Amino acid sequence: MSTAPAEAVGPLMRGVAVLRALSDADGRLSLGELVRATGLARSTVDRVAATLARMGYLRLDGPTATLAPRLMELANAYLGALRLPALLGPYAVRLAEELDESVSLAVPDRDGIRFVHQSTRRRAMSLTFRIGDLLPAERTAPGPLFAAHWTPEQWRAWHRRRAADPAGLAFPAAPPAGAGAGITPGTGAGDFEERIEAARTASWAVDDQLIEPGLIAVAVPLRDPAGIPVCALSVVSHTSRHSAESLRKAVLPRLRAAATAMESELARDHTPAPATPHALAAWTSASKQELGSEFVESLARGLTVLTAFGTDRAELTLSAVAEATGLARATARRALITLDHLGLVATEGRAFRLTPRVLALGGPPLSRTTLSDIAAPHLAALVRTVHDSASLAVLDGDAIQYTARVATTRIMSVNITLGTRFPAYAASMGRVLLAGLDAGERAARLSPTELSPLTPHTVTSRDELASILDRVADQGYAVVDEELEEGLRSIAVPVRDADGRAVAAVNVAMHTTRRTVPECLTEVLPELRATAAAIEADLHVVGRYCRTPLS
Repeated sequence: MSTAPAEAVGPLMRGVAVLRALSDADGRLSLGELVRATGLARSTVDRVAATLARMGYLRLDGPTATLAPRLMELANAYLGALRLPALLGPYAVRLAEELDESVSLAVPDRDGIRFVHQSTRRRAMSLTFRIGDLLPAERTAPGPLFAAHWTPEQWRAWHRRRAADPAGLAFPAAPPAGAGAGITPGTGAGDFEERIEAARTASWAVDDQLIEPGLIAVAVPLRDPAGIPVCALSVVSHTSRHSAESLRKAVLPRLRAAATAMESELARDHTPAPATPHALAAWTSASKQELGSEFVESLARGLTVLTAFGTDRAELTLSAVAEATGLARATARRALITLDHLGLVATEGRAFRLTPRVLALGGPPLSRTTLSDIAAPHLAALVRTVHDSASLAVLDGDAIQYTARVATTRIMSVNITLGTRFPAYAASMGRVLLAGLDAGERAARLSPTELSPLTPHTVTSRDELASILDRVADQGYAVVDEELEEGLRSIAVPVRDADGRAVAAVNVAMHTTRRTVPECLTEVLPELRATAAAIEADLHVVGRYCRTPLS
């Protein structure tokens, strides 16, 4: 990287280095490993980590730092400004369903490509990249489509990179190129130029096992009115299902039709509603006063600048950034200079915009985060507060399935393992999830189910159960008292996605001697609701542009 400008903010540069190192390491490193990965002093790493933890961007578990879901708000700022995932994602989902293959959207990023959307097919042989993964252009199907429009400077940069890093080690999402990886053909300068000329003529390109053996892809461009590709639409498969040629024949007509529909969607007028500025400067000042030297305010303020961009704020002037963040113009200006130097912001006249490089700040590992991963630290905090076991479950047919759990340390405690299934009608989490369904779906799930008495207290009357579920829907929680197992009492609340649907439930379970039902409502329910709200906040950030698996 070139020498930093004199006005660059050093702490911001160091904070970005830490986030990139964690992202490249799949989101988790010890503080000592961060020192080695970044070359920073241990005291610097400690202060950066403490600041990022205060921002909610990472978790510190003893000596280990783990990227936290809230960090995805940086990637979301770029993806919102880009508009492509929101506008074209539904088309990609339908195409994946029609073809029964994985579908991707990628954008150019210097001499590479970066993924901004994935619609995957669930198979034992999974074929997908993560949101934000960066791949070398010469080893991909979209690469030749973008390279056909490279400037001479971009070609010089490509040749410099190839000479300095022939194995592609700077692309952690791709296996190293070379004979040992079985990836040698089609990646040299001459081969790449031939593929570019073929793509320029045919308006499609293929990756025939250039990324890794067995993986094949076909891509077509999506162009702006000037004819320049703004992104590429790809279908990815495996040689166990197709050859590169049979995949092209099978999907290219449908791929081109989808691309035409997507280009029409992009050409429509999409005027977004005004968004509320973040104005986080006051928060950073308060954190500095509270934490003192452990909080690096210039780092926090610099990252805040990234969140000034978004769906209706793709390009901002310096004044607009300062207004959105609540920062002084001079502070915002230095942050933008630094972010421009780091390649996270690009300048066009008086306007600034985010670049795809922002996705490198946690996007790849966090885009694969499951709801169970999101819930685990929040469940652990709940258990430390209420001193009873807490769990997360999802609805599977007429049963619930435990997908996350933190047990309390007691001689007598509730012992349930992950994957355990219980009938939904007799479990607190099951009743919360059944209550969240409309009448038709609720009936469809319960009609084939025999309401067997699991204990003398189990409700087996369908009319009584219906009344209970209606009450649970109104009050937003369920208490089950010795209906699933004698001596077991539990209380549960729903976890809702951004559309308000109950996608999971969390509960606290205990022996009946621990608390009365009224005590559960006064002592446990508020903490349980706060935990669900915290899980939902993380889920909404991670799931804004990425599909979040429930388990």
